[in-house]
This record gives sequence, C-alpha cells and structure tokens, in this order.
Amino acid sequence: MSHISPDPEPERSSGLEPGGGVPPGETPPAESSLPEAGPQETHNPPKGWSKAPMAVILVLVVLIAAFFLAYALALIL
Repeated sequence: MSHISPDPEPERSSGLEPGGGVPPGETPPAESSLPEAGPQETHNPPKGWSKAPMAVILVLVVLIAAFFLAYALALIL
C-alpha cells in the first residue's frame, strides 16, 4: 500500500516562489474582527450579584464555619 502525502509538492503548486515563499497577494486577507456580529444584549446587564443571594451565601458560610469550629472545640474538650 502506498502512502500519499497530504502536503502539496512545492514544484507543482502555483503561486509559490522558488524558495517556497508566497508572493504578496497570493494569500487570503486576514480575518477581520466582528464586534457587532450579534444582537445587543440588554436583558442581562453586567451589574454583579444582587444583595439577597449574596446575603444567603454569606449566612451559609458563617453557619458552616461555626459548625466546624464548635466540632473542633468539642473534640478538644
């Protein structure tokens, strides 16, 4: 079974210079940025956490920390 290389042979490829370089104008232009590609998102503004969920999380963290502190003190005594 013979192996066929997927790379083109430089001798047979059009647009290549003798050293294997590509002359200007032979390559496609670079991809441009599309900052306005999608719709503007107005229903989810980046304002951060609201106060109620943050307060609930902080209360849970304090309760868990207090439980482990009490457990550690119970083991020591």
